[in-house]
Amino acid sequence: MNSLRPLRLILALTILALLVAACATVPLTGRKQLSLIPDSQMNTMSFQQYDQVLAESALSKNAEETAMIKRVGARIQASVEKYLADHGQSSHIDGYAWDFNLIESDQINAWCMPGGKVAFYTGILPVCQDETGVAVVMGHEIAHAIAEHGSERMSHSMMVQMGGVALNEAVKNEPDATQSLYMSAFAVGSQYGAMLPFSRKHESEADHMGLIFMAMAGYDPQEAPVFWQRMASLGGEKPPEFMSTHPADETRVRQLNEWMPEALKYYNAK
Repeated sequence: MNSLRPLRLILALTILALLVAACATVPLTGRKQLSLIPDSQMNTMSFQQYDQVLAESALSKNAEETAMIKRVGARIQASVEKYLADHGQSSHIDGYAWDFNLIESDQINAWCMPGGKVAFYTGILPVCQDETGVAVVMGHEIAHAIAEHGSERMSHSMMVQMGGVALNEAVKNEPDATQSLYMSAFAVGSQYGAMLPFSRKHESEADHMGLIFMAMAGYDPQEAPVFWQRMASLGGEKPPEFMSTHPADETRVRQLNEWMPEALKYYNAK
């Protein structure tokens, strides 16, 4: 038994070294996260799934609403790009191919996939009420992609299912298994393209980042708590899927108000 101890120590140190090497930092919040999947691989899978969702969905024929989604998306995109450029992090979105589409569906939902692929559902527009409401959702969903929450979730799954050795090689040599992990992390393409909900930690981080991005884009961040209160009022005993793992209503409003002075600095600088 004692002869196994050196091997266990070597294995533990190897895994620790891999984890240290695989650490990434979330822009704006500075949180450290596990990142085992190359961005290029994530984007390739994302683009394929996005194209599939669009092919299987009915895009909205409302020209005015579609134009609003694309306009807000472009403004949030510009604010993200400026923030990253100002902080020397422009490489964080290398390989992005931004796209913004409005899908005809009663779902109260929206999402952004890795690589900047955004889908809004017409069902969420009445809750948004106006362009600023759309900006709240747009900033939040794009923040998930910028923070690489999907990649982080998939990385944790890879650690559990594939082990801690040569994970980048697993991506190359086991494409079917990697694709399966991607689908389990996102579930895009099923249920009309509804993305699996993120954890509360990820949702709060997206709230923070999204608040800054919308403010930089010239949208009043003080409307964010108002939007989330409207969203919460729809839920009753069972909240919409869009809200299923989000922080408790009072927690979300409190956090947004705590971040508001920071956001208003960006908004007032416009």
